[in-house]
Amino acid sequence: MSSFTTKNKVYPNEKIDQLCLSEKGNALILMYEKMVKNGYDKLDNSKVDIAYEDFELKLMKKTVRDIFSRFKIKTILDYGSGGCDWSASKFDEKGKSAMQYFQLDSVNYYEPARNIDERKLVDCVISFDVLEHIYISDVPAVLNNIFTFAKKLVVLNIACYEALALLPNGENAHITVRHPQWWKGMVDSVSINFPNVKVLLLTSLSKGKAHQFPIFSDAARRQDQRFSVSY
Repeated sequence: MSSFTTKNKVYPNEKIDQLCLSEKGNALILMYEKMVKNGYDKLDNSKVDIAYEDFELKLMKKTVRDIFSRFKIKTILDYGSGGCDWSASKFDEKGKSAMQYFQLDSVNYYEPARNIDERKLVDCVISFDVLEHIYISDVPAVLNNIFTFAKKLVVLNIACYEALALLPNGENAHITVRHPQWWKGMVDSVSINFPNVKVLLLTSLSKGKAHQFPIFSDAARRQDQRFSVSY
């Protein structure tokens, strides 16, 4: 049984929902709650009244659908779901919902800024444009939390550039902007504790232009006859 440690406490998987963030991490959630309630300012001095309603997955839907089909994904946890509604129509050009498009049986949501917590064990945990919003010291704990609820697959899309959105304190909303290889190393270091969970990692240096790393798992590495592996 794997576990992780934050604030000198060990949380085994059975109690992983007790995700312990740093003081700054909790302060950020309060900021995101304000943005959901009041909207937010942008770099161009305009204002968005309805926060985080964009379904960013639309930009990568064909790639993700192929992966879901390959691994027979039927249940999903949308981790950091914002205002996404997987049952709403017009996700694709034919008017299908995301659930219909991906042929899913169920979708659960986790969005602490909206007080939504439906975390449970599912086939796949998907997290689109979330981790760059996490305070850097909390990234390992959040990744551990993501992996804990995945039976088969974790799908991560991470923006590696500054956002147009601003936090209520005036800082850029993408507070952890790092190189794609930094994120790959971070995910690698967590995935070793969940060897049978496969990972699809997408990183973007600009909006809509994602780099797809080869799908990997630590179990695959262990079965590889080589010591030096590039995935």
